[in-house]
Amino acid sequence: MKCDLHVHTRHSGMCNLPWFRRFCRESYNDPRAVYEILKRRGMDLVTVTDHDSIDATAELARYPDFFLSEEVTCVTPSSTEIHVGVYGIAERQHVELQRRRNDVPALAAYLNEQRILFSINHVFSSLTGRRTELDFELFEDLFPAMETLNGHIPGANNRAAARLAGGWNKAAVGGSDAHTLETLGLTYTEVAGARNAAEYLGSLRRGGGRVAGASGSYAKLTRAILGIGTSLIGERRWAAALTPFMLAVPLVTLVNYFCELSFHARWSRVLWPSTLPEPGCTEAVES
Repeated sequence: MKCDLHVHTRHSGMCNLPWFRRFCRESYNDPRAVYEILKRRGMDLVTVTDHDSIDATAELARYPDFFLSEEVTCVTPSSTEIHVGVYGIAERQHVELQRRRNDVPALAAYLNEQRILFSINHVFSSLTGRRTELDFELFEDLFPAMETLNGHIPGANNRAAARLAGGWNKAAVGGSDAHTLETLGLTYTEVAGARNAAEYLGSLRRGGGRVAGASGSYAKLTRAILGIGTSLIGERRWAAALTPFMLAVPLVTLVNYFCELSFHARWSRVLWPSTLPEPGCTEAVES
């Protein structure tokens, strides 16, 4: 069975960029359109991982191949921010997750007690800001799974996550991280032999998943940001006045792309200092 384990809809809240968070959504995806596209692209199961929200359930719970998930925004003991993918929850458990999201050890203890699969998402990404060495110790000690293939993260960053997950014996999960409809289902996690969501998640918990599909790229990220901008204008007509600023999007995403590669290189040197080339040899790091 195949499932894209990282999907966003219009219920993911507002954009986290300063000023834009006042009026621009993280995603404008309609939940039912998300479901239909994922099914057309070969997903046997469908889930949604909106940021700290399960509101899409109202539109998707009627489908027998849908299961409820979310992406919880957490603050670590180092005061850094992380995103935690939580898969196969009941509606009542959402409240408990939100209560514990600023206490990661308590959140992990609750999830383990409830036998709920959870992962640390986009480990080698600057998306949520800085990291500390204590964060990586937290990932090793508390998380049973790690996102090793994210459809909007560069390939080098995903490969580093896969290497880390392998070294720490973490279950691998993957998904498109689609904030627009274009990339839904192009990155996913497959479990052989599963017949339903319960068997699928159980096998994943035991490390029986296989991630597949595409990593991110500069072009893919640029199209996604432009797509969100276009949807913003469709929702708020006055936002058409911001159209000239969209000309800067390719430059902004180019800077972000190289920031992601730099983030990967920096933390790879910290985690595997004896096996990486000297700083500045980016060619070797990317090969």
